[in-house]
Amino acid sequence: MSASTIQDVARAAGVSVATVSRVLNNSGSVAKGTRDAVLEAIRRLNYRPNLLGRNLRRTETRLVLVLLPTIANPFYSRIVKGMEDVAIKNGYNIMLCNTDSNAERERVYLELLKNKLADGVIFMAPELGGEELSALGRDFPVVQCCEYKEDARVHHVKIDNFEAAEKAANHLISLGHKRIGMISSDNKFLSTRQREQGFRAALEAAGIEYDGQLAANGDYSFKSGRRAALNLLALKSRPTAIFAISDVMAIGVLRAAREKGLKVPDDLAVMGFDNINFSSMCNPLLTTISQPKYDLGCMAMKLLLRDIRGELDEPVEIVLENELIIRESTVKS
Repeated sequence: MSASTIQDVARAAGVSVATVSRVLNNSGSVAKGTRDAVLEAIRRLNYRPNLLGRNLRRTETRLVLVLLPTIANPFYSRIVKGMEDVAIKNGYNIMLCNTDSNAERERVYLELLKNKLADGVIFMAPELGGEELSALGRDFPVVQCCEYKEDARVHHVKIDNFEAAEKAANHLISLGHKRIGMISSDNKFLSTRQREQGFRAALEAAGIEYDGQLAANGDYSFKSGRRAALNLLALKSRPTAIFAISDVMAIGVLRAAREKGLKVPDDLAVMGFDNINFSSMCNPLLTTISQPKYDLGCMAMKLLLRDIRGELDEPVEIVLENELIIRESTVKS
């Protein structure tokens, strides 16, 4: 049996197609009796309007693209939840796009935007250069969330990563640690550089000389955090504390410490970043910097919807607060 059409509904209700369209769009004046007849015909025929076609005729799709470097990182889940909640409340849906940190894949997804199959896009960690992002932002609604390109003239929502890493290092310094290892990454993220700079600034302010031997890189994975920590812990003068720029890598450090027979925090203090759910489930519980992930997602989507509605003329920057969460991995309970 073929699906019912708007013409079928019009015939069943004894009205014109235009009247059915007005009822569906809740636009124009339609008498209550006529409206009830149309709604009854829709129910009886189980008519489902072609929302895509209807929205395209209005030059809108009510769809937003969210470009993620990877869907495997649990850090993004609460951010996406915030985006989705705001989108749905405003009559929009989101499409998650896994880019694998590949600019060409970003461009493939952006064809949906350029072909008017989406109304806007949120980048979680753009690979496109600032000039290309700026050009995109001149023609379409664009928001960067968390990671961003400094030279891109588009909106972005973030935390102060320099200040957050400085806060993390100062916590470890306040506990008396002087040999503090750092597990960072060799990626191109601005947040990585800012966290490294904040960490080193805290050491310098405390009169602690930065030791390059205590620096290692991972790729934000558990395995890379464990591997980097094992290398640091194999040093003749090993660190007494390690700060990892992601919780997932920090949990890898906890595993490495256990394999080395070290007690946390007695023999080694461990500090993470992001406050993902697992940080309050591991043993010991992980001290970390909490990003307001849900709020970041909400704010990014609100900003994008304002842009879609034409309410913004200039790029907007929003900086949300971060928080030091002290748990068992640095301080004895």
